[in-house]
Amino acid sequence: MSAPKSEPKTIGNGIKFLFGGTAGMAATVFVQPLDLVKNRMQLSGVGGEKRQYKTSFHALASILKNEGVLGIYTGLSAGLLRQATYTTTRLGIYTSLFDFFSKDGKPPNFLMKALIGVTAGGAGAFVGTPAEVALIRMTADGRLPVEERRGYKNVFNALGRIVKEEGVLTLWRGCIPTVGRAMVVNAAQLASYSQAKQILVSTGYFRDGLFLHFVASMISGLITTAASMPVDIAKTRIQNMKTINGKPEYSGALDVLTKTVRQEGFFSLWKGFTPYYARLGPHTVLTFIFLEQMNQAYRHYVLHDDSAGGGL
Repeated sequence: MSAPKSEPKTIGNGIKFLFGGTAGMAATVFVQPLDLVKNRMQLSGVGGEKRQYKTSFHALASILKNEGVLGIYTGLSAGLLRQATYTTTRLGIYTSLFDFFSKDGKPPNFLMKALIGVTAGGAGAFVGTPAEVALIRMTADGRLPVEERRGYKNVFNALGRIVKEEGVLTLWRGCIPTVGRAMVVNAAQLASYSQAKQILVSTGYFRDGLFLHFVASMISGLITTAASMPVDIAKTRIQNMKTINGKPEYSGALDVLTKTVRQEGFFSLWKGFTPYYARLGPHTVLTFIFLEQMNQAYRHYVLHDDSAGGGL
């Protein structure tokens, strides 16, 4: 009589969330300079001032020249905290809702997956908004004259000073466009990534693997970038704005979009497109790679199970 089959060992949800956040943070280390350039480009020409940067490459060269190699990593601590809060919350809610709506071992249909993704993305963005505000301000500082800079030392110094100088609610400034952008990004990414993979495989030139994931991510990133950039520029400018004589520069996201189009032209809503797009695809792929490696290591060293791959 054969021995009963033991249940396969699985990675607990807590570990999954930890690995998800850690993988996002590891990927951020590689793409942080692109985030910096994107934010500088979006703030260039704000309020009708002369544009500081002609192109993304001009922005990168200027930052390296004026602020040094370490200057392109300004705001890294805020970028890491954003991943720790946003990615972990998003993954936690997504996994919980995915399990809740799975019936008899069958996963939810595509529409339900999209709704779960949008909900998880919006909730994650709300939790991550304080780190986002700190990140925007820290990356924007170097473009200002020395006497006008905020001079935050790190993300915790930034958060503490924002609360002390402007009140705790300022940490959620731009929350609506931040949540809106996250919902657009999640919806666009889910739909376009899945569709891109399906089309690529149907050509016969691609098999499931890292190269397919990379190409699908870059196609998905192009569509997602085009869809989400106007909301992103509104978010960036609101979170960086200063209150002058008790009056904020913008009354809301719609005011940002209206003023930007009127003063800088319609296509300025896609300012910083190149670094935004260049960041989105690689960040997804790098996160995926790091997550796979951590899952494999955990299965090997903790669960002593080498029967499966990394898994997501």
